[in-house]
Amino acid sequence: MRLLRSTDLALRVLMRLAVAGGTTPTTREVAAAMQVPYTHTAKVVAELQHMSLLEARRGRGGGLALTEKGRTASVGAVVRAFEGDGDVVDCEGGAAPCPLNAACRLRGALRRAQEAFFASLDPLTVSDMVAEPTGPLLLGIPRLG
Repeated sequence: MRLLRSTDLALRVLMRLAVAGGTTPTTREVAAAMQVPYTHTAKVVAELQHMSLLEARRGRGGGLALTEKGRTASVGAVVRAFEGDGDVVDCEGGAAPCPLNAACRLRGALRRAQEAFFASLDPLTVSDMVAEPTGPLLLGIPRLG
């Protein structure tokens, strides 16, 4: 399974903010530090804010800050939210739906594998993901704020 770019970026934003050390970087600063387009980062930040995982304040003294809910958020829940609940393969879409659709065993097996993937991420929190050695490594990336 391959994660969407937005899912990957959401996890990296959360992890980066978890080690921000009380600073409140702007979305532009986060995008620059992660070397990703500002517009893509802004969309991800807006979704994370909607999920109450981070706060975004505008104006002087504003910026991004991880909420307590963001620190304790399940990585599996974040991945599910960004990836959606669709199947790994699209058996019914496209110009020609799969002829095996009515009696396919592969679709169910792939769904179970997808759920096992999510379930393996469920016990991990954002805080877990920035424990050593990751947290110190994140601090070595150009400073935010």
